[in-house]
Amino acid sequence: MSFVLDASATLSWLLDDERDDLAVTALRALRKSTAIVPSLWRWEIQNALLVAERPGRIDIELVNTLLADLDRLPIVIAEPPTISLAGGEVPFARRYDVSAYDAAYLELSFRTGLPLMTRDGKLSAAASDLGLLWSP
Repeated sequence: MSFVLDASATLSWLLDDERDDLAVTALRALRKSTAIVPSLWRWEIQNALLVAERPGRIDIELVNTLLADLDRLPIVIAEPPTISLAGGEVPFARRYDVSAYDAAYLELSFRTGLPLMTRDGKLSAAASDLGLLWSP
């Protein structure tokens, strides 16, 4: 079954010190399904890896390898919603006290009816409230 994937879940696969059993299980789920992401996901991943690279947490070669590895996974960037700016992410951001960026994942999950895989506590609670939290 396909699922919506957020940056926190993705980064937990990529960074050794953030990896756990649930993250590995979710990565394995991609062998049988496709992950759907909003367009901002790509910049969140790139930025997080650059932030980890700059102080030497990870090196340049690893960043390049991880980005290339992600390109080979069945991850599809979803088209943006066609609804107005006020009707998309903002209601989710207000209701669940999350950023508009995080609300983009909720909106995509809600719009597609696909469960959301996240490592973020607020997003997990919001997805659970909506009946859209991914579980193995």
